[in-house]
Amino acid sequence: MAPRMLVVWGVVLVAASAATDVAGWSPGTATFYGGSDGSGTMGGACGYGNLYSAGYGVNNAALSQTLFNDGASCGQCYAITCDGSGARTGSQYCKPGNTVTVTATNLCPPNYGLPNGGWCGPGRPHFDMSQPAWENIGVVQGGIIPVLYQQVKCSRSGGVRFNIAGSNYFLLVSIQNLGGSGSVAAAWVKGDKTGWIQMSRNWGANWQALSGLTGQALSFAVTSTGGQYIQFLNVTPTWWQFGQTYSTNQQFYY
Repeated sequence: MAPRMLVVWGVVLVAASAATDVAGWSPGTATFYGGSDGSGTMGGACGYGNLYSAGYGVNNAALSQTLFNDGASCGQCYAITCDGSGARTGSQYCKPGNTVTVTATNLCPPNYGLPNGGWCGPGRPHFDMSQPAWENIGVVQGGIIPVLYQQVKCSRSGGVRFNIAGSNYFLLVSIQNLGGSGSVAAAWVKGDKTGWIQMSRNWGANWQALSGLTGQALSFAVTSTGGQYIQFLNVTPTWWQFGQTYSTNQQFYY
């Protein structure tokens, strides 16, 4: 069967007639939170804290459980456009022709006080976007809109950043500002008196090592979910402190 053409607000998309995805775009829904300036979106289940300091800014979103993937999606980028085809409820609130790219920084948990857990219930692809990001594609009075989305390559300013927390015997590192695929698949840490130590995901974008590395200069190695491996050597001095963020000049491209 020949593919059909579908025009979504000026973007020509191709799909098999029986498919739900349209040329890499998948159907979902979107709401907004955090106030008109997006300040209420700071922090979140990825553990980035201040999203401006972490490199993400106000174009961010909380993902439903099915997209959040237990934190493995933290840092990934999604292009989102309102589905103005008229076939879905709420399409009258679309802003035609607009697409916005957001970074996954938080979890939108199910609300089991609502049927099927609400918009962020199990199996539902939903984006609870910062209001400034959402207003690029939807009219505020609508509250919720049908969208088409796809994961896209992240473009970041500057290099990868490492925020260090923990204790003398436990290292907790938030790995931030990744370009390319945007998210971390594996991570290692090395003190100047140790070999490479495998880290494990603690929560969100935070990776842990059950090692005492105070007083040692730290290096990190990271594999992105796109498969790119980079060693970040001598990221910190020997006198690094908990609570500090250390920036690099290296960046991921996939």
